Amino acid sequence: MHFEILIEDLSGKAALDILMPKIIGENHTSRVISYRGIGRIPKNLKSRTDARDRILLDRLPELLKGYGKTYSNNPAKHSTVLIIVCDLDTKCLKTFRQKLLNMLNISNPKIETRFCIAIEEGEAWLLGDISAIRKAYPKAIGNVLNSYQNDSICGTWELLADAVFAGGAKALQSQPWYVIGKEKSTWAEKITPFMNINKNKSPSFSYFRDKIRELI
Repeated sequence: MHFEILIEDLSGKAALDILMPKIIGENHTSRVISYRGIGRIPKNLKSRTDARDRILLDRLPELLKGYGKTYSNNPAKHSTVLIIVCDLDTKCLKTFRQKLLNMLNISNPKIETRFCIAIEEGEAWLLGDISAIRKAYPKAIGNVLNSYQNDSICGTWELLADAVFAGGAKALQSQPWYVIGKEKSTWAEKITPFMNINKNKSPSFSYFRDKIRELI
């Protein structure tokens, strides 16, 4: 099978570029495409923003339509799956998921599509494997890591910053936004090689992993 994965930022792509081969093995393929932010679901479920803006949810109605048209008469249709990965942040999971499904339901034609939501943020998947963090960052602050409850709404990336970044989240937040984004990508690149995908304690990561395995 082939998996087309759309994700809201570069740090998520950095993580999934390493994690996907661990999940799907050598007999399947994947491509991870990053966007410049999550944005929001259009009220009328029609994309209004410029495609060049590359904001995931703002563009998603057109993206779903485009994938549907591309694969509707393609022999690869039945072996290709579109995966949308985005952060929950502070949204209601049930409501958010239903809005995504509503968008998919009006898209025609369509290919097999799944929505996987990181709770609260993508860093929750990294924090699901504390052992991997310790291997990547031997000087990580143990009390901070041990205080984390998996998939809790707690300011996830800030907590990871407090554990591994000199000066913690406060110091990182004083930097320009692009420095924060680059640091998040660095965490993903350093931690994911050590991650044991079968023992990750993040429920939302386990959901993502298991959905892909079910499709395979």
